[in-house]
Amino acid sequence: MSSHPSFPSSSQSSAPSIANPCITQTLQQYFGFDQLRLGQQPVIEHILAGHSAAAIFPTGSGKSLCYQLPALMLPHLTLVISPLLALIHDQLQFLQSKGIAAACIDSSQDYATSQSIMRRVQQGEIKILMISVERLKNERFRQFISQVPISMMVVDEAHCISEWGHNFRPDYLKLPHYCQQLNIGQVLLLTATATEQVIADMQQKFAIAPEHVTVTGFYRPNLDLAVLPCTPSQKVPTLIEQLKTAPEAPTIVYVTLQHSAEQVAAQLMQAGINAKAYHAGLDHTLRQNIQQQFMAGQIHCIVATIAFGMGVDKSDIRRVIHFDLPKSIENYSQEIGRAGRDGLPSQCMVLANCDGVHVLENFVYGDTPELSAIQSVLNEIHSQSSPQWELQLLSLSKRSNIRQLPLKTLLVYLELQGVIEAQYSYFADYKFKWVHSREQILSQFQGERQDFIRAIFACSPQARTWCQVDFEALWQGGQHERKRVIAALDYFHQQGWIVLESKQMTDVYRIRQGQFEPQKLAQQLHQLFAQKEQSEMARIAAMLDFFQAHSCLSARLARYFADHQAPEQCGHCSVCRGQVAQLAQSEQAMPTIATLEHWLTPLRLADATSPFEQPLSKQAATRFLCGISTPRLSQLKANKMDGFAKLEQQPFAQVFAALSQLTSPLPD
Repeated sequence: MSSHPSFPSSSQSSAPSIANPCITQTLQQYFGFDQLRLGQQPVIEHILAGHSAAAIFPTGSGKSLCYQLPALMLPHLTLVISPLLALIHDQLQFLQSKGIAAACIDSSQDYATSQSIMRRVQQGEIKILMISVERLKNERFRQFISQVPISMMVVDEAHCISEWGHNFRPDYLKLPHYCQQLNIGQVLLLTATATEQVIADMQQKFAIAPEHVTVTGFYRPNLDLAVLPCTPSQKVPTLIEQLKTAPEAPTIVYVTLQHSAEQVAAQLMQAGINAKAYHAGLDHTLRQNIQQQFMAGQIHCIVATIAFGMGVDKSDIRRVIHFDLPKSIENYSQEIGRAGRDGLPSQCMVLANCDGVHVLENFVYGDTPELSAIQSVLNEIHSQSSPQWELQLLSLSKRSNIRQLPLKTLLVYLELQGVIEAQYSYFADYKFKWVHSREQILSQFQGERQDFIRAIFACSPQARTWCQVDFEALWQGGQHERKRVIAALDYFHQQGWIVLESKQMTDVYRIRQGQFEPQKLAQQLHQLFAQKEQSEMARIAAMLDFFQAHSCLSARLARYFADHQAPEQCGHCSVCRGQVAQLAQSEQAMPTIATLEHWLTPLRLADATSPFEQPLSKQAATRFLCGISTPRLSQLKANKMDGFAKLEQQPFAQVFAALSQLTSPLPD
């Protein structure tokens, strides 16, 4: 398939008149609107005509209605796949407020609630069911949903399916397979950020014809885009100067690292600016409070990692400032897309230099597993005596020295290769502590049920506070099934009689193809990761080219996202104002071989006594010096050693090349 599909024209300035009276009636009856917005009508008509379709619309321009309205007119269930629980709950709340029979199944629900929803789905009472993609890994759920007639699968944030896009989610790769397995005839893909290559990839994976892809345009006339070249020492003063021009304007300042968020927020507060740090390392309740204060206008400036933004629907954000370089053009567009959703003028600034580029590159290198690591996973599968393979992701990550996200990708690759098949997941460990006494709880039941509960308590020895459930003893002593025990404990927890905790998620796979050559397959899979690494590095290079462009930033950004209707010169970007950015980079000399040897000596000594079979590689040593954490380095407590991250501002390839000159060579 061509990497440049043809798209319908999106040059209309307003929504066309609605031809289908059924669409008009449904739109008015359920949603209270008199007409559709730009792009919605063709998407809805494609779906109602029985075609699969894709909608590439900017954030906040009505993608969700493209599935919500036809779902009411299609005969069977619409199954919606979304990557974020917060987005699922927001959309669910909206649908239910409109009187639309919608529900979701998610991990926060108790057993009784999810069973009730599944019964209503089976009986045809639910029109829209929303789930995360991980739900489809559960064989029991797949078995249940395969018995339900499904009119359409909707994939929200559909760019996650493409390995050539940003925010790639490995489990999204299996969605085309699930569609075939569940006999789903139609798919609707929704995204705000897809390049032409990603759109072509989505089309190919779901067999969507080019004429059924609708791109409404990416250009935002109210956003002023500016690139301000700054040396590292100029960044904070420049940021303070920019913020003080309108100190109460709602502003997001994006940084790369958590500690940067804390440092920059502290410096802004010292300068008298009402700012707070926000990142994934903060307590959940504190993060929620900060977000609510920002939404209410009590905090004017949030200094955040990319943990902040998804699901934040504040229409009057006047400024988005990138203190550090974003990860890619896609991330940049998604982040500036949070500014000016009310249509009023808003500023988007990048305080740019090239000093942080190698940190971004190191994130990419950290996610590329070594060949020996991939082979160790394949050897483990190959050596299984049983057709069932159980794993805990964290434990396998440590054993194989592969970070958890690329390890998930590897497992999906193995599913697509037909080597393994996901069956279900369960928590290996359950523990509880008493709120009511065991006698009070037992008194609520009689006969066999009381005997069953007494057996649970007898097989749950108590340490200081917590009782650990021994499922093996329960089965050996009375053939008590794990499922029934967990259902009882969930019920006690819901009643407030105990506090229940579960941990150690275990994934169960069926080994479908035990006969394969681990070494040969490892080479093939390693090549896939290498291609992905090259793609990510090209994305960073494209971003640097974009920020140093000599032509209109708005026009270039629109073209990047398949919008060829934007004006050639917007008149509201730094390039149109004659300010072409040139980004400087500080030069850092490579240390002497003696210094490199000195930094690596503690790492080598620690690794010599580690349980890893493979010797420390040159690639692992490069990651150590560049500050890239891996499971193996974490176990060696490498981040406490003097040499860790000493060369994080150096190009990975140059550090790797320098290690070839060591007097005591490391294996490649």
